[in-house]
Amino acid sequence: MGRALEDPKWWPKEVPRRPGVYVFRAPDGRALYVGKAGNLRSRLTSYRRPGGDGRILIRFLGEEAESVELLVTRTEQEALLLEDTLIKQYKPPHNIRLKDDKSFRMLRIDYADSFPRLKHVRAHSPDVGKEGGRSRLFGPFASASALRKTVADLHRVVPLRDCPDSVMENRSRPCLKHQIGLCSAPCVGLVTDAEYAELVQRATRILSGDAEELQRDLERRMEEASKRLDYERAAVWRDRLAALRRTLEGQGVRPKDGVDRDVLGFARRGDRAAIHRIAWRDGRMAESRSHHFRSELPDEELLHDVLTALYAPGRRRAPGEILLPAAPADQDVLAELLGTRLMVPTTGDRRRMVEFGFENAEASLRRHSDDEEREEQGVAQLVELLDLDLGTEVMDCFDISNMQGAHVVASRVRFRRGHADRSGYRRYKIRDVDGQDDFASMHEVVRRSLERGVRENDLPDLVIIDGGPPQLARALQARQEAGAFHVPMIGLAKARSERSVKGRRKGAVEERVWLPGAEAPVVLGPHSGARHLLERIRDEAHRFAITYHRKERGRITSRLDSIPGVGAAKRKALLRTFGSVAGVSAASVEQLRSVEGISPELARVISESLRGGA
Repeated sequence: MGRALEDPKWWPKEVPRRPGVYVFRAPDGRALYVGKAGNLRSRLTSYRRPGGDGRILIRFLGEEAESVELLVTRTEQEALLLEDTLIKQYKPPHNIRLKDDKSFRMLRIDYADSFPRLKHVRAHSPDVGKEGGRSRLFGPFASASALRKTVADLHRVVPLRDCPDSVMENRSRPCLKHQIGLCSAPCVGLVTDAEYAELVQRATRILSGDAEELQRDLERRMEEASKRLDYERAAVWRDRLAALRRTLEGQGVRPKDGVDRDVLGFARRGDRAAIHRIAWRDGRMAESRSHHFRSELPDEELLHDVLTALYAPGRRRAPGEILLPAAPADQDVLAELLGTRLMVPTTGDRRRMVEFGFENAEASLRRHSDDEEREEQGVAQLVELLDLDLGTEVMDCFDISNMQGAHVVASRVRFRRGHADRSGYRRYKIRDVDGQDDFASMHEVVRRSLERGVRENDLPDLVIIDGGPPQLARALQARQEAGAFHVPMIGLAKARSERSVKGRRKGAVEERVWLPGAEAPVVLGPHSGARHLLERIRDEAHRFAITYHRKERGRITSRLDSIPGVGAAKRKALLRTFGSVAGVSAASVEQLRSVEGISPELARVISESLRGGA
């Protein structure tokens, strides 16, 4: 069990009987654990009893802590707020850290768009939303097929556009969907702004469950068409009515009351725990999301920390009622601070809702644990295969992205114990390389990353280079220049595919790992965990680099957009003629005048604007 905190020399001699916060610190000053108490002396005394107060974490504090800092507050509410602030500031390893399980799909309407449309997203809480409340989320949907079917049915009733802005802005006539009644064609002005806004409001009401008026209207239209013996038109209204009802049925189960409440299901397996939060608003399910973390706190303190993390000031507002599987520590103080009722139901519908939350939390924890186990197995296989250090955990992977030698950027992604650590992601603009030279670009970005790692003592355990021996050689040279001599490096490259006369691939593609100085690569098995791990890391680096490259291209293109008189059509014509913004900038006024739609005066304005801002 490790030593208890019985008689440490660093223990404070006087502990007040006051509410406050305590911070256990390591010898280097790092915060290990932040806690709060209504009576500091009583709480800290419990840590000094043999075995502490039964919490496993005390074993770790006894082995790691070297000091405890006390902060006295006037009230328990103040202690609660201060605890939340210090946890956010210090990020202590033994306090819980919620991680979202984004397994549910949502629909979002962005009201700031000129003609809003339904977008498929994996979104955060609708309580957070976009700044100014200019968007709204609907769902969740259990699968992509359920979401697509709901959208398809909704478009039969409310003909919103579903094309992206880039398509809508460049259309000159309505598409086929308008002809079959699934789109109101705002792209060519066949619907006014006010009429389209009414369609958006109608879609919002339907997705919110308020469709009784529309349902009665469709029923009336169907009956009137039937009385006129216009059976074809009656069938249209019948189909739209059926689509409306399917849309409503797909939005979840309606509870018996309309109380705004959150239901928290809780499951744990060892130090792994999951909280599944189901939010009910206006009688409908507004969100269903799991949060994962590692903690060895007892259940009552863990639930207390979860509540303060979920409903901390600035994160989300607590609803009128929160249903829990067990009572959290300091329940009354917490309820008063959050301004809500904390209930632990034992019977009835509320108890069934908590059990439903538990089933979802348990299923999510099982999926998450299985994923982590596969990731850890992949790391273990890779360590054994490449004879790496047994403590290998942090892996960095680099990728270069460019378009015909222009706007060269790079990415670094970081994986920790087999899963993405987004705090370690980095983006780079290539500074010292002219034109398209992927080898030199790789050399620059690896050198810059490792130099910073040396300065900040933040070097990875393994560097993965997307490429074969040439790329690996330049990365090794960069490692020497950065002084990170001990960091292992490998190159990851696919074998060239052999193709038959008809272009079909012969056999499976090989993944090969190149080691420094090796004459031949290590070929990874098609189903090995090590291969799947490396492919996932490389694909993520590629995705991250491409995303950054597109963002940079968009920023550069905006230089044309900012020139008065240059709209979407003229911008497209200029880029088609000269290939890039740099090409437009280098063109003479006479060359610019040759482009269709560019007048002599506009050509002069474009030339002066681009060269003046170059």
